[in-house]
Amino acid sequence: MSIEGLESLPAGELHERAVRYAVRHGDVGFLWNLLKIIPAAEAASGHETETAADLSRVSALLSDALAAGEGDLGDALRPVYIDYLSKHPDA
Repeated sequence: MSIEGLESLPAGELHERAVRYAVRHGDVGFLWNLLKIIPAAEAASGHETETAADLSRVSALLSDALAAGEGDLGDALRPVYIDYLSKHPDA
């Protein structure tokens, strides 16, 4: 799918495609990167309370990674999903 096509998708679908592809292909690097940037994306989307909690609890990050396609957080992470999916057109 082209970058323009990816940009037209909702954040939830981008998240689902990127995470499903990464899990299916064992792309731990992408998943780890997602975990590292979720706190900054939460802060950027106005969720400072979640940012502090996530920095102190790895389990919260794992949970966030699985649900990071929803709402403001999903929208904040759209560029990450688009970049990843554009590099993996079969996702």
